[in-house]
Amino acid sequence: MIRRTAVVVGLAALVLLALAWPTTTLRVLPWLLAVALVVGGGFVALRTGVHDVVRRVRGDQADTGRGRTRRSERDRRRVPTWLLVGAAAVPVLLLVATVVVHVGSRPTLDAFYAAPDDDEVPAEAGRLVRQEPFTTDVPDGAEGWRILYTTRDAAGEPALASATVVAPTGRPEALPAVAVGHGTTGVARPCAPSASSDPFAGAKAALAEVVAAGAVAVTTDYVGLGAPGRHAYLDGPAAGANVLDAVRAAGELRALAPTTVVWGHSQGGHAALWAGRLAPSYAPEVGVAGVAALAPATDLTALVRDLSGPGGDRVLNAYLAVTWDETYDLGLRDDEGWLAAHLADRVASRCLVGRDAVAAWAAASQLRGPALGEDDLDRADVADRLVANTPTVPDVPVLVAQGAADVVVRADLQRRWIAQRCAAGETPRYVEYDGLDHGSLVADSSPLTAELVAWTRARLAGEPATDPTC
Repeated sequence: MIRRTAVVVGLAALVLLALAWPTTTLRVLPWLLAVALVVGGGFVALRTGVHDVVRRVRGDQADTGRGRTRRSERDRRRVPTWLLVGAAAVPVLLLVATVVVHVGSRPTLDAFYAAPDDDEVPAEAGRLVRQEPFTTDVPDGAEGWRILYTTRDAAGEPALASATVVAPTGRPEALPAVAVGHGTTGVARPCAPSASSDPFAGAKAALAEVVAAGAVAVTTDYVGLGAPGRHAYLDGPAAGANVLDAVRAAGELRALAPTTVVWGHSQGGHAALWAGRLAPSYAPEVGVAGVAALAPATDLTALVRDLSGPGGDRVLNAYLAVTWDETYDLGLRDDEGWLAAHLADRVASRCLVGRDAVAAWAAASQLRGPALGEDDLDRADVADRLVANTPTVPDVPVLVAQGAADVVVRADLQRRWIAQRCAAGETPRYVEYDGLDHGSLVADSSPLTAELVAWTRARLAGEPATDPTC
């Protein structure tokens, strides 16, 4: 009974492992079978030869009847129970480890993010719908709220988004704002920064300093993260509108001066640049006085080709493929087969937060190629979308900061985009930091922190920008 149970459990675990790691199984299984045949065949041959020698020495065939000899051989060839149990335990342990990896740990959304009744939602964008106190990681000497507000999605339709607002305590007067677009946290609803344990990741130390100096921080989650809706990863006009509408809505919560500096890291840098471009026509009352884009996603055509290459980030690539397929109806997954489409969807259901990031990587590792591949990028409709969502430099002071060691948004791609913008007559200031990568650029200890704070305070004070690169 124990032997049969061990065999059944081991086989079941192997089947489940194959479902969790389909591509790895297809790649590894032929080699395992080949090794098993060679090693097993050699072992059987060796064992049979040894038994023959032993029988001849002892005269087993002369002293023992044929039937008894056959039973003895069968007994000796039976696999010991302990060996079967041990062999079954290996895939079971691997299955347990797989469950731990694939389950992840996404943030949990509470009732705050639920959509209200339609008659409770204002028709115009930038209106406050709901607010409540917020305390997670709020700096000392400040108070916080999370808000639900109206904005627009990638189709230009009315939508809801969530955000956080942090203001210095004891300052009821109208204060300037620093609007922040966050870096990539995922494309599923639970991936909203305001729902995580680290809502202000990315230039956190700099944000605390400007709040202490008398600014109000407004950090959007974007449409589709937190509040119901469809998140379009790196859709520029939607992200820019989400940033600006968060400031408008925050102005209903507490008094704001008509002066705003926009920050953003990575995906948020892309959003910040778009917010700066949109502000004069979309939300002039916000008063954007400067944009700081930190390792921003800029030339999307070059960036996505890099993500689609052999060393590209498969998680970010899948985020883009899935959300653009759903947003623009591009049919990107139709030609990839059911397994590739399923794996891309599995990646898109995970966040780049905590253990869930490991689950996203595990699913992405099973993609046999990028979800958005070179053949997709050669399509005119995809190429047009990439160009349409590539930002230009707003007509306000702009600081672009980049880590020279960045492998997500490479410095050479950033330099080329800056050169293109300079050639177009735009005047950004470009600063590159040796030895810093995508994450360390915005770490608390980064040399960017002091420069970003000083640059922001100068913009909020109305001082003219100096030292443009162009």
